[in-house]
Amino acid sequence: MPHTLLRIDSSARRAGSVSRDLTDRIVARLADGDTDVITRDLATGLPQITESWIGANFTPEAERSAAQRAELALSDELIAELKAADTVVIGLPIYNFAVPASLKAWIDLVARAGITFRYSEAGPEGLLSGKRVVVAVTSGGTAMGSEIDHATGYLAHVMRFLGLTDVTFVGADRLAIDSEASLAAAHLAVEALPRAA
Repeated sequence: MPHTLLRIDSSARRAGSVSRDLTDRIVARLADGDTDVITRDLATGLPQITESWIGANFTPEAERSAAQRAELALSDELIAELKAADTVVIGLPIYNFAVPASLKAWIDLVARAGITFRYSEAGPEGLLSGKRVVVAVTSGGTAMGSEIDHATGYLAHVMRFLGLTDVTFVGADRLAIDSEASLAAAHLAVEALPRAA
């Protein structure tokens, strides 16, 4: 059955990146000959949202000028990739205890009221349900899930906010302390990931 997988890499390093190696392994584990893999590499950076972007976003679609539509074009493209995906694989190196700035920029561009979430009387409701998310987490010294890890809890919260509740973390953390054991555990976790039915 055709399947679409969106791969998002946020490591600033292309050569020698552990998170990229893990996303390679995860994609190899989850993809098959019928899988359409969309790759979004954030290493080159994404624009930050600006006052003009916010103005365009909050202007009703039918009333947007050509300039406002152009302002939102990249956001629309990123959201289309996310909507098309059955599975999302995210490479998450922990930078200074949190997510890389490029990944935060991606989040800001895809979290749009009325498109990927909405507000109701019961509170916010995510509109991107039915997708699987696998996150490859790497760190030098931050233990995943510890009180100084401000990356994984935040990303899990954002995914739930968008309606993505099936989130699995594969961690190679504390690489500066025991890289061999950390990588071995992460590789085993990748091999244990269930493939799509």
